[in-house]
Amino acid sequence: MAKRKRLEMPAGAISPELETKSLSPAPRARMPIADVAGDTAGRAALEEVAREMTAAQSEGRIVQRLPLDKIATHHLARDRMVMDVEEMTALAASLAERGQQTPVEVVTLSGGRFGLISGLRRVEALRTIGATHVLALIKTPEDSQDAYRAMVEENEIRAGLSFFERANIAVAAVGQGVYPDPRAAVLGLFAHAPKAKRSKILNFVTVHRALGRSLAFPAAIPEHLGLALAKALGADKALAGRITRALAENPPADAAAERRLLEGALKGPGTAKPRREDLAPGLRLEQKAGRAVLSGKAVDQAFLDALRAFAISHAKR
Repeated sequence: MAKRKRLEMPAGAISPELETKSLSPAPRARMPIADVAGDTAGRAALEEVAREMTAAQSEGRIVQRLPLDKIATHHLARDRMVMDVEEMTALAASLAERGQQTPVEVVTLSGGRFGLISGLRRVEALRTIGATHVLALIKTPEDSQDAYRAMVEENEIRAGLSFFERANIAVAAVGQGVYPDPRAAVLGLFAHAPKAKRSKILNFVTVHRALGRSLAFPAAIPEHLGLALAKALGADKALAGRITRALAENPPADAAAERRLLEGALKGPGTAKPRREDLAPGLRLEQKAGRAVLSGKAVDQAFLDALRAFAISHAKR
């Protein structure tokens, strides 16, 4: 029988490196459960972020960039009746230099449009400087009363309105069926105002109802004059008619002139409208409270000298 040969490798034929590798244990494979747990945690985190983003958007907490031409500024009747030119110029300059720092508030309308709740001055200033977009919070008011309160509260905080403007928005809200009457409107829109302030607004509602259509500069009526007018209108039912006729016959050129006419009306019947009388050919008398004006061709130097002498002698009696 043939003798089997034994195979032998010469000494040193196996490298230490190969020897080490063959003796080292194989690396342990990662358990599949770890991958599953990591994927699950990642999905849960993404879902939580998505839920939070959805909630923030529905609650109007995410600032969005909206086309300016899609904003309907008169979706609500506006409480601000007058915009100060200097203030608007300063606001436009600030927006042009620093950009819009505070978002406006809007509500979604049909057709891809948005109704403005608050931020009228910012929207108008952005349009002035040629901006194409506005930063906005999209709100979802519970009802029309909630939307009106949001507008009023922002203006009360940022830039105070005149009492007539406050009365005007209360009357407008009643006209649109948001509130049943002015008292309910004032109580709802100015719920956080002191009771005395709400009482003053209601007094201006009286002025608004009686004279609102006739006044050219109602937002300029100061508080004390408006309160006095409300009291006088309640005591004298014919006063509104006299003031309306006086305004129609002598349209005031500015707020100061209108204020003087209203102040004159409070001094008694006949003072709101100048009293004119032709005393003689070429001589007319125009009389107002505490003032008399003589005019015409007869008022020459001789007439004035005689009038002066008479006035001096009359005053010494």
